[in-house]
Amino acid sequence: MSGRTTVERRPAERAVATRPVPLASPARPRRKNRLTALLGSGAVQAVLILVALVWITPLAGLFLSSLRSERDNASDGWWTALTDPSQLSLDNYTALFEDSGIGEAFWNTVLISVPTTLLVVGIAALAGYAFAWLDFPGRDAIFLVVVGLLVVPVQIGLLPVAKLFGAVGLFGTVAGVVLFHVAYGLPFAVFLLRNYFAEIPKEMLEAARMDGGSEWRIFSRLVLPLGRPAIASLAIFQFLWVWNDMLVALLFADSESQPLTVALQSEMRQFGSNIGVLAPGAFLSLVVPLVVFFAFQRHFVQGVMAGSVK
Repeated sequence: MSGRTTVERRPAERAVATRPVPLASPARPRRKNRLTALLGSGAVQAVLILVALVWITPLAGLFLSSLRSERDNASDGWWTALTDPSQLSLDNYTALFEDSGIGEAFWNTVLISVPTTLLVVGIAALAGYAFAWLDFPGRDAIFLVVVGLLVVPVQIGLLPVAKLFGAVGLFGTVAGVVLFHVAYGLPFAVFLLRNYFAEIPKEMLEAARMDGGSEWRIFSRLVLPLGRPAIASLAIFQFLWVWNDMLVALLFADSESQPLTVALQSEMRQFGSNIGVLAPGAFLSLVVPLVVFFAFQRHFVQGVMAGSVK
């Protein structure tokens, strides 16, 4: 018999005893640093610059064509203006707003897009908060109906709504176009904001209620600031969809309330290749969504990435 005492360890204890204690390994910072180094490499930057040039070339060509006379556009390409800036002038834009209905159609587009976006975002934010955090009879059933409306195509409601608007005197007006866009934009908007608001920690709302905050104060002072990325993303999507729409406006708007898309289509149908009107009108139709997107780009990226990284 040896004097040494042997203690038999159980498997779990042996595993704990032999397992190395992990050091604080910054795995995420390492991956972030590798991604930063990859994006900072010269080859990747060259590819990104090339892609940006490919995307921006049509926009630059349309812009230069809108500043050239119809005779210059018919004789040679828009790139000749880069070496001969004397071809460029604002005469096409002056004629666009003075001698055609494109200018009026541009303001009709603004009157349709801006109120529609504000109404959809405002109503959807209220409804999304109610579906996420308020208890009322039939909440889940009503939300399922809203989700079910997402699969209803716009084309199904064109004729019935047109008959309804004709009966109440809204057919052929800006208000009729706005109401149609609001009605068909709300299901997706409510679904998006409800799911985003539901991710807000419940403890935060309960603490606000314990401090005496009303539901309206909690919604306006707490939920809306936290939901700003999703709201900004929704506003951009809704604005772009309404601004570029032609199907709904073609049916519900008349000659006095038609937006820019319908006016450009009418100009093309009547005058064919009237580049002196079509080029500046098309550039106006394109540049406004670009300005809106870049103005809210930071919030848009935050809204798209929300919930993807925990």
